[in-house]
Amino acid sequence: MNIKYLRISLFSLVLFVAGVSLAAATELYDKLIALKGVISVEELDKGFYEERYAVMFEQPLDHKNPSKGHFEQRFVVAHAGFDRPSLIVTEGYGGARALNPRFREELSARLNTNQIFVEHRYFGESTPNPRNWNYLNAENAAADLHAIRQALDEIYPAKWIGSGISKGGENALIYGMYYPKDVDVTVAYVGPICFGVEDGRHEPFLEQVGTPEERAAIREFQTEVLKRRKELVPLFDEYCKSKGYRFRTNIDEIFDLCVLEYSFSMWQWGTPVSVIPASDSPHQELLDHLIATVSPDYFAINDEPTFFVQAQRELGYYGYDTTPFEGLLSIKSAKGYLPRVLLPDDARRIRFSDGLSKKIVAYYKTHDPRLICIYGENDPWSAAMLDSALFVGKQNMKLYVEPGGSHRARINTQSEEIQNQIWKTLEEWLFGI
Repeated sequence: MNIKYLRISLFSLVLFVAGVSLAAATELYDKLIALKGVISVEELDKGFYEERYAVMFEQPLDHKNPSKGHFEQRFVVAHAGFDRPSLIVTEGYGGARALNPRFREELSARLNTNQIFVEHRYFGESTPNPRNWNYLNAENAAADLHAIRQALDEIYPAKWIGSGISKGGENALIYGMYYPKDVDVTVAYVGPICFGVEDGRHEPFLEQVGTPEERAAIREFQTEVLKRRKELVPLFDEYCKSKGYRFRTNIDEIFDLCVLEYSFSMWQWGTPVSVIPASDSPHQELLDHLIATVSPDYFAINDEPTFFVQAQRELGYYGYDTTPFEGLLSIKSAKGYLPRVLLPDDARRIRFSDGLSKKIVAYYKTHDPRLICIYGENDPWSAAMLDSALFVGKQNMKLYVEPGGSHRARINTQSEEIQNQIWKTLEEWLFGI
């Protein structure tokens, strides 16, 4: 074969492929930048996808009253194909992780979908200025998703999945409730539905989760740390100061709250009790383990208290049972710790309403959408799972509780049999397979 001809052919092929790729990229970019409400489109490393873009989108502060002003919301488009199904990730927090080129949700990877990751309002780059808490509510957050979904409909006309994890899982349930026609399928991972700032179901859950031996090991560590508070609190205080943490209460109470949070955190993340130091370990070893499990910055003043404001208003949270540690704590009770320790001053007047939680339960009691809910058996958040009674007798709503599972429960952490069952259901719903 003529080498010169081969070189020209290869060069032509490279130009052709590059031209096709450029044309495709230009087509999607042009479609995105032309959408009403889009402010900017930034190209990202394509990672696992054909193309990826970070988009800034104008949203009303109050969807029921747009005259109140607007803010910019960030979402990330990861493009698999114009004819592919689309996954809208109903994120409950910031969106920085979606910028990572290796980020890909298991649903998008398995089903080869487009992935639209929406940063929640009042987090990250989607924070209004000034930050008026009056417009931070679940209904507005669901309307944000709806506006983006409507804008992208002309680009991605195939079926849509709504999905999120933890607070994002609850967000997926809320979005599906307010806008049931926006998605064909909802997959909600470990999403709690709480009925109070201190819901009351988590504390008794922690008294029976796991084995008696595991619970005893956790309790023994908490007790030992509290018994050594005279030696440990100064070390704890020194650590917090070295990190620049500031708190709304004294260091003794922060120490107590970290110890009380310890059991919740151990079970939430599925940490084996085998990592707990022996009760006769040196002071520093005990403290290092406590901090590794419950970092004190969790209770520190920070620039983004958004989640706690939402918890105080309508999402709810959990309390702590102090009775097992009577005489060892500096506080008489932990009741009211969230507004006292975790809320900024400008949110202190917010009062909790259980209207949203009741509305969610009422909706899923009387409807049967294509819904898959996944929880971990040992995750304390499963104490507030969407009530299993709501799934009884339903054709489409399906509940999976992973035996021994934690807050990390996903489709791909289930048994092979359950995984196959879930993927088969999703493929039937999306592709009619």
